[in-house]
Amino acid sequence: MSINLLTRVGLRPLTAIARAGTRKHRPGLFARNAVPTRQFWKNSTNPAQEATTPQEHLVHDASNAGQLDGKPSKNLAVSIDGEPKIFDSIFLRDSCTCPECVDPSNKQKLFQTCDIPENIEGICKTIVDKEHGWMVEVAWQSDVPGYSSEHRTKHSINWLKRALTTEVELRGGVRSDERVVWNKDIMTKNNKWLDYDDYMANDHTLFEALLHLNKYGLLFFKGVPDSEKSVEDIAERIGTMKDTFYGRTWDVKSIPNAKNIAYTSQFLGLHMDLLYTTNPPHLQLLHSLRAQSPGGSSLFADTFHAAAEIHTSSAFHFRTLCTFPVTYHYHNDSQHYHYTRPTIELFPYPKYSEPTNLAIRRVNWSPPFQGPFEARIGGENQSALGNYLSASKAFEKALSSEENMLEYRLEEGECVVFDNRRVVHARRAFDANEGERWLKGAYVDDDVFFSRLRVLQEKFEGKWVSDGVTRDAVK
Repeated sequence: MSINLLTRVGLRPLTAIARAGTRKHRPGLFARNAVPTRQFWKNSTNPAQEATTPQEHLVHDASNAGQLDGKPSKNLAVSIDGEPKIFDSIFLRDSCTCPECVDPSNKQKLFQTCDIPENIEGICKTIVDKEHGWMVEVAWQSDVPGYSSEHRTKHSINWLKRALTTEVELRGGVRSDERVVWNKDIMTKNNKWLDYDDYMANDHTLFEALLHLNKYGLLFFKGVPDSEKSVEDIAERIGTMKDTFYGRTWDVKSIPNAKNIAYTSQFLGLHMDLLYTTNPPHLQLLHSLRAQSPGGSSLFADTFHAAAEIHTSSAFHFRTLCTFPVTYHYHNDSQHYHYTRPTIELFPYPKYSEPTNLAIRRVNWSPPFQGPFEARIGGENQSALGNYLSASKAFEKALSSEENMLEYRLEEGECVVFDNRRVVHARRAFDANEGERWLKGAYVDDDVFFSRLRVLQEKFEGKWVSDGVTRDAVK
């Protein structure tokens, strides 16, 4: 079952024209039979060949003459099948990537958006570039202070098309999501095991691992060396590890007078880690170094699947889980962490819609580390807490049902990696007197994970995705 959050809007091929922002648009201006025309843009795999043939640039008459011939304009219009889509000159100037505007070495911008004069105007013409095909080249009047009159901004028609497509999708809430919600049967069928040595040596295997984690939120390794450093090696293959007050890595063992229930042999219910921090870790890694004590199986469940069940059975419960504030805290061992968040967090949704769609960004569920409620606990909100109690009972029932949980006992030399903002984990009790149980743990942040995933997406697929919107590879 895939989450298809909203229907993707299809966009037709774009062509570019320019017209003055202060001139009134006249019906029929872009009709091909209005006046003699020159070709401006068409799909081609050989821009150099097109440069040698007659081109149709714009429809010209008295209302738009001069745009390609030297008169300044505050806007550039990009048409879809002859219908103009307007780009502001401020956007075109701000997006300039010439060596004067973006340092070729460090790729950092060399001017500020606020440096652009509000009255900036451009004079545009079309050119053909061997690498990028048809482009719009803009010379500026009232350019950013410090830039010479020779400064030019160039944007390919394909880039303008992608910019428009991205804006339409972001504004419309269109999302493409490959994540798959799963129960026990689905994950048993689609569970993935990777060989440690292959993962460490092969970038494509690393890409396969990150794609699977992004899709399902759960991944297993076999053949992991018997070393306390192995979990670091797996994590650092993705990027920089997250350091917390538990340390850069940490040991899950049963110890006397434990400061965390995880460091006991007791049953540990379904939860996520560090929800009491501002930015809880995205990935959690657990490498089994010793698995000699009876019991101690790990349990995993997909909170997105539980949320989908709640969404289907009760829109009221779903809305409550999206809005009711739950406090998490850790106040022990000279540490005091505190944060409040709803159970379900959504991607931004259109202004006038209700938060009852499945555009789920992340879920927050960690009963062992929950603090006292601090909002909507009385007075005019006296029913709110009761509503949350009902919704949380339904959510927990969906999470912990036998058909929704995957159970597995990690053997020595195995490692599990899971999405800590999506997959809840638990542990059955074990007998610490009958043998040693020792897991070595580590965390990786979301920024690190998605950075590596995007780099590999660009390398192997020529695209990258952010917040459900697909972009072409950055060149």
